[in-house]
Amino acid sequence: IGIAEPEDPLRAAIYRDSADLLLFDAKPPKSMAGALPGGNGLVFDWSLIAGHRPETPWMLSGGLNAENVAEAIRITGAEAVDVSSGVEDAPGRKKPELIEAFIRAAKAA
Repeated sequence: IGIAEPEDPLRAAIYRDSADLLLFDAKPPKSMAGALPGGNGLVFDWSLIAGHRPETPWMLSGGLNAENVAEAIRITGAEAVDVSSGVEDAPGRKKPELIEAFIRAAKAA
């Protein structure tokens, strides 16, 4: 579920009967050339989902890395997080040290 506006988290209710897990990610701006529905490495305003507790379990995504994941978890209350480019040292190339740092930071939150 792309998040950019205060009403976006409310869309979680649409998936109540059809999804086992939701993923909240940054909604890319319409002006972003080549943007995908998710996986763009963009961070959104985490306060938009703070306190939001959909019936369906959910996880947080969107521009997360070792430097910001703990704050993201504290603000949103996320019990699960997703990362990809935040642990890469080049596009598509994961770096073990960045993965370890991310996991440490997430667990410390």
